This record gives sequence, C-alpha cells and structure tokens, in this order.
Amino acid sequence: MKRVVLLALAALLAVPTVTAAQESRSYVLQAAGKWTGAHAQAVSAAGGSLRFSHEGTGLGVATSANPDFAARAAALGKFSDVTPDMVIEWQPPKTAGTIEEAAVVPNPPTDSFYPYIQWAPQAVDAPDAWRAGCTGYGVRVAILDGGIYNSHLDLAGRVDVAASASFVPGFAFNQDVGTFWHGTHVAGIVAASANGLGTVGIAPEATIIGVKVLHDGSGSFGQVIQGILYAATPISEGGAGAQVINMSLGGVFNKNLKGAGPLVAALNKSVNYADRFGVLVVSAAGNNGLDLDHSGNVIFVPAQSGSGIAVSATGPLAFAYGATNFTRIASYTNFGTSAVNVAAPGGDFAYPTNELCSLPRANGSLVTNPCWVFDMVMSTVRGSGASIGTYSWAAGTSMAAPAVSAVAAMIIQMNPGISLGELKTRIAQSADDEGKVGRDPFYGSGFVNAYKACTAR
Repeated sequence: MKRVVLLALAALLAVPTVTAAQESRSYVLQAAGKWTGAHAQAVSAAGGSLRFSHEGTGLGVATSANPDFAARAAALGKFSDVTPDMVIEWQPPKTAGTIEEAAVVPNPPTDSFYPYIQWAPQAVDAPDAWRAGCTGYGVRVAILDGGIYNSHLDLAGRVDVAASASFVPGFAFNQDVGTFWHGTHVAGIVAASANGLGTVGIAPEATIIGVKVLHDGSGSFGQVIQGILYAATPISEGGAGAQVINMSLGGVFNKNLKGAGPLVAALNKSVNYADRFGVLVVSAAGNNGLDLDHSGNVIFVPAQSGSGIAVSATGPLAFAYGATNFTRIASYTNFGTSAVNVAAPGGDFAYPTNELCSLPRANGSLVTNPCWVFDMVMSTVRGSGASIGTYSWAAGTSMAAPAVSAVAAMIIQMNPGISLGELKTRIAQSADDEGKVGRDPFYGSGFVNAYKACTAR
C-alpha cells in the first residue's frame, strides 16, 4: 500500500472561453427539421467536413478551416443556426486524497473501505436496498465524462467496453491524463463491484457505459451533445442503449454571452431527445454556491438543460469523529427550487482544522488522513503506474449526481418497463423530506433514499 500525498477536489466551477483560432474549427449546426442527406451536402458545399449528425434532432457537428464557413453554410438555407463551438473547462480539480490499495481480499471478506470509511452508501440506505435485492443488475448507466479506467479492480466487468465510445478526437473512452480521472471516480460511485476489494458502488451490479466527452476536464458543447445523443439512442439504431445518463459536469454561462444561446439550445434539444426515448438524464447542480432561482442572466448547464433532473450535494462535518449528519447541505452546492430535484451525498471539505484522524479498513488496519478528508466521498480513480486498485476522496455535486443515477438504476431493475415520468416521480416521492417541509431550494423533493425508492409500490 502506497500513500500519495496529493489533495485535490473535483469541482464543477467553469467559465466559458472560446478556443484560440486554429487551423480547423468546430461548429454546431441545427437543421430546420430532421437531418437529411441534403444537410450533409450543404456542409460540404460550404467547405466543411461533417463529423457527426443526428437525424431525429437535426443536430450536426462539422469542422472547417474556412473562416467564412458559418456564413456560407447559413446562406445555403438548410440550417436554422450554425454556431462556432465552444471549449470550456467543465471541472477544474481542487482537493482530494489518494490511496493505492493492495489487491488482497480482506478478512473478513468485505470491501476494504466499506463500511467504516465509505459513508455515502450508508447515507442513502443502500445496504437495506441490497438486502432487498436492489443492486441495479443489468441496468445500463452511461457516464458522460473524461476517461474511465475500465481495468480498475472494482470496475473490471462492470463496463460495457463494446458500447463505450469517445467523442474527443484522438482519444479512446478509457484515456485521460493525471492520476485522478474524474470519470473513473464517478463510475465507481455508481457501480464499483461488491467484490471484497476497495469500495462498493451504490448500484454494484449496474452496467457502466463510458462515453468520453471531456479530456483533462475540458470539452466542447459539440462533444457533450454527441455523447448524449449516442448514449440515448437504442443499440438497434447504433447507439449505446443507456437507460440512465449521468453528467457530472457543468458550466456557468451569462445568457447574453455571444454565441452561447444557440449552443445551450442545442444542448436542451439533445437532453429532450433522451427524454423521448425514456432515458433519464441526471446532472450535477454545480459547485458555485449560486442561487439558481435568482441568478439573473446566469444559467448553469446541463443542470438547467431540457427535461433532465439536477442534484445538489450534502456532506457530513467531522465524520472521522463519528458525525452522521450526512444530509447537511454542502458548503459549495448550487441551489434553487426551480433547478434542484433532489439532493445526494457529495461530500464536503469545510471542516475547519487540519489535525489527523485514523479510521479502520474492514480488516482492522488504519487509514490516516487530515480529518476533513474523510468528509468527502471515496471512490475509484486511475492511480499511477500500473496500479489497478487506487481510490480517492473527492467532493462536489459531481459525486452527488451518480448516487442518484445509481438509485435510478435500482428502480429500473425492480420495475422493468417503468416510464420516465414514473421513474422521476418515484425518485422524488421516495426521497427523505429534509429542510423545509415539501420542496425547498437546497433539497428539492428531498434527500435520495435507495431502499424506499426501489421497494416502494
């Protein structure tokens, strides 16, 4: 076991910036109706190369080195909008703690960090759900993010490699940079296997589909839109066949920012397309501390995009000292009755001092860290070198969204054929009412409860 003294938090604070001029630039196109061969021909005639198109939504992504491409394409009369794509940083890292665990099954045979260190599954009452047979078995959850390290011991066999895909040119779905790999952390929260090693996911038998739309935390609107449309499209039509899409990513935009409006509209259209196929889109509410009910010209996407649901974050203060205040609102979370649907464990880093605390693994050996680290959410990460058993603590609505995606997978498993409307209602009505009675800005309908969600009739 090797300790890495690296502390970083995966956050969701993003400020949009248009990329510097390049030899070839990306554009998001919206057809007036369905996408047809005539639209593809128009892209070519305007001096562009079509990278992606989607018939049902009329959305396309093209590249061109011609600085007049947008004007020329618009002049052909086939598109309602042609907009230069934007690359933004969706999730700059801040603080986390990393530990590389030896691949040895502990004695007794339970996952090393569960239950004494890994508090999030307990917070949503996942153990009772598991005992009731709710594990998310076979339900397909697409993780739209950076790379997913599918060789990780806790994710091996959980990832549908054949259906996984990358929309970042030059990189496979299981490639990223550094040792954290935000997408891998998110995937583990959903479905790390209950295999006697490391951590356990909230829906430990769900199937993960890795859809890479970011690289090193950055990505374009076009890449995210492509990822949503691919994930939501049935396998029989060339898509991933996801039943749940998790987007632990987000960006803050001024509604008046030049060029942002059409891109936000295209993102809305892609989320609503998923809705038409009965696919639940779950997004992080964001870590900016914003009141989204009174944000003026500011919008946070994709949390406020289309018909998806948004998740705020909670986290304990002083878990290492025995605190069980898991539903405490996290210090950084965005909020707003108009935006937040439910709350879930995202962790926090607000504990004010830096003394060390030690908590036991399942085998009795101790893990020692600054006490505040244990208030964050522990999950799988890439690690360094050839390591295949590395874990990290992180905090953010990035960590809260996959908890809800996992609960959705449990509900679908126990209720095959459930409609999207019924699924959303089940998540909301089974949540524990926290804060003010009824809907409120921080919890929405409440704090998600896995056991109640998957056993309610």
